[in-house]
Amino acid sequence: MLASLALLLAGLVALVWGADRVVDAAVGLADHVGVSALFVGVTVVSLGSSVPEIATAAYAGLYGAGTLAVGHVVGSATSQITLGVGLVAAVSPLTVPRERLPAYGGGMLAAMVAMLAAAASGTVSRVEGVALCAGYLGFLAVVADRADFADGATAHDGIDDPRRALGWLGVGLAAVLVGGHLLVTEGRSFALAAGVPSYLVGLLTGLGTTLPEIAVGLQAVRADESGIAVGTLLGSNVTDPLFSLGVGAAVGGLGVAHVQRVLLAGGYMLAVSALVVAYFAVARTMGRRAGVVVAALYLPTFVVL
Repeated sequence: MLASLALLLAGLVALVWGADRVVDAAVGLADHVGVSALFVGVTVVSLGSSVPEIATAAYAGLYGAGTLAVGHVVGSATSQITLGVGLVAAVSPLTVPRERLPAYGGGMLAAMVAMLAAAASGTVSRVEGVALCAGYLGFLAVVADRADFADGATAHDGIDDPRRALGWLGVGLAAVLVGGHLLVTEGRSFALAAGVPSYLVGLLTGLGTTLPEIAVGLQAVRADESGIAVGTLLGSNVTDPLFSLGVGAAVGGLGVAHVQRVLLAGGYMLAVSALVVAYFAVARTMGRRAGVVVAALYLPTFVVL
């Protein structure tokens, strides 16, 4: 049990340290290229932090664990849009520019609808998997075309040298992913050894794959880079339903059991996501009080799931 606790703490250190490197590198790249930090967060950082979900879906395709893959993506996306956005906003107000919301928020909702539509039949075929991946590439093309090259200046000093920034971005993402993995596996082992109730073990496991995005988001707002925080959290919720699940289906097709329960959980994911997007559309900025309320929307997932 002590070994699990030590590794869990090591994972936490790696997560925080890696998140700091990711933010510095991403800001440096945004300044060098001349695009907004929001664009870097919604593309490079969100894709890198979704590697656990991509790997999980790929293995699910190989070993016939489609229900696990779909449930994993639904659980991860729900926790990111509630706990992730809510906790980050509770630390520092989050702002999404209205001109970016249709692409980023709308892209997230469209990705979730596409995933649920594919899973509704009980099977996500290889062809549907390729189509989901193509949809993700289409999303990247849209955000790249709409990237504002005039507002690339950021308030936080990043890493000036682009080669060095890319290197540190890779190192930071690796540390974030390793840290998140250790928190999931060792947190589960510690909980079982300590006799913690099983629903808490599930909470730790569900939170684990979302922790990298939350860590990057929290570190970003500490560095006064809310664009990276929003971009990472919303971007990951486009990457996972389209690209992560698409890769898994393309590898071997995904069979989905208990479709009604999956769609119920997915419906809640979509509902809270639409609520968050609507809030940003009306208020533009999510303050600390609203952040606490949004974070609390994660709790009903235990009833729905």
